[in-house]
Amino acid sequence: MRRLVCTILLLSLVAMGGAPAAFAGKANDTLTFTFDEELVTADQYFDTSRAGVVVAGLIYDTLIYRDPKTFDYKPLLAASYTFLDNKTIDFELRKGVKFHNGEEFDADDVVYTLNWVSDPKNGVKTQRAVNWIERAEKLGKYKVRLIMKRPFPAALEYLAGPLPIYPKDYYSKVGSPVMGVKPVGTGPYKVVEMEPGSKTVFVKNQEYFKGSPKGQPSIGKIVFRTIPEQNTRIVELMSGGVDWIWRVNIDQADKLAKMPKIQMVSCQTMRIWYLQFDACNRAKKNPPTTKLKVRQAICYAIDRPTLVKTLVKGGSKLVNAACFPTQFGCTNDVKKYNYDPAKAKALLKEAGYPNGFEIEIYTLSRYQQVVEGIAGYLKAVGIKASPNILTYTALREKIRAGVIPIDVLTWGSYSLNDVSASTSNFFKGSGDDTARDPEVIKWLEIADTSVDPEVRKANYKKALQRIAEQAYWFPLWSYSTNYAFTKDLDFTPTEDEIPHFFNAKWK
Repeated sequence: MRRLVCTILLLSLVAMGGAPAAFAGKANDTLTFTFDEELVTADQYFDTSRAGVVVAGLIYDTLIYRDPKTFDYKPLLAASYTFLDNKTIDFELRKGVKFHNGEEFDADDVVYTLNWVSDPKNGVKTQRAVNWIERAEKLGKYKVRLIMKRPFPAALEYLAGPLPIYPKDYYSKVGSPVMGVKPVGTGPYKVVEMEPGSKTVFVKNQEYFKGSPKGQPSIGKIVFRTIPEQNTRIVELMSGGVDWIWRVNIDQADKLAKMPKIQMVSCQTMRIWYLQFDACNRAKKNPPTTKLKVRQAICYAIDRPTLVKTLVKGGSKLVNAACFPTQFGCTNDVKKYNYDPAKAKALLKEAGYPNGFEIEIYTLSRYQQVVEGIAGYLKAVGIKASPNILTYTALREKIRAGVIPIDVLTWGSYSLNDVSASTSNFFKGSGDDTARDPEVIKWLEIADTSVDPEVRKANYKKALQRIAEQAYWFPLWSYSTNYAFTKDLDFTPTEDEIPHFFNAKWK
């Protein structure tokens, strides 16, 4: 019923030529954006949500900045950096940078942050982002040495992503609970109000340091609101209550695109859709997916091009390997499963299921439509697949418990442009690894730790080829995000799926 009401309202507004209220964002120099996710804490080391990543980019800076268009690395809080060997990096730091509370930024802050977050006893949520750090040492007021536990060729990628630098004096005094609601960084925006799970208000940092590769902030005030339901977000956008929304369903995106005061933009992102199988029988329940021919049959049964064309649309492109194509080490030279229902039926018969079988496919509510499309193709070859909708937390727990035969999810690699953030996350024996293939684990470990780019590429390729041959995963397509925002706003989406609001401006 709510969807019907929203659709009627959309059509009515299109007929009237636009929204009933003027967009007030530009007039008030206030950009209001909204996600369905809550921002529970502004301490990025204890938040793994996409909302947390976006907010962190406004508040904090990292040592290195990765250009979201070129993927080039540029010094940010670091003025320069030098690799002394394959486990040691020296950083010369910028001078004259201040935290939002007036503290001067220097080597003490970098050393404190990196040593604190890399200490396992402090419980940083994403250990993969920090567990490669041995220690940081102060060499001078504006010079730091970073020593790795082992060669970690993706170091710059991580230093440019989930490793913001915190003020030593403030964070060591107040800790994560206070930092989570009263954050202090060096970034282009300051937090002036925060209601966890509801609203966060940012104002432009007038003292943001010149020469930052992020550029200088333009918009005076930014407001982040949590609005769980998409229909409500759409109505807010049309009425001028918010200026920017994303992840709009394709049918509603088509309607919004007809409205004269709204821009609709679709952009491929680094996030990929995938179908994951229980191939190693972790819970000892012997699901059909433990058989290679069953997994391959499922892959051949799904018409990916048609699903992209009819359901996904936008900028999505087919993906064949268990990684995003731009990531270092990714290759398209893997076994491909083109749509072939006859072959799928033959493989099922060879596997001992001439009449198919019944199985559940687990997913999230926002992916239900696509999963129902997949289930339709499986039904055509004899597999009765029933969607089982769970929350993300519940689904992840069941995956790690090994009790799910098939799940359909997406993975954004924390926007890290390296295969170690995608393939290695799922196939190196962790709780998310439903294959547990010792050969794949070995190759990924070599690739993740070698400093020779060619050795890395060769071992990633072997791992990706075996994953495809054994159909441990069935990569589907890249995730296309639909953005809708007021035409007063100059905003450009990027493939890293991080809205860089510090680059936005009014027209």
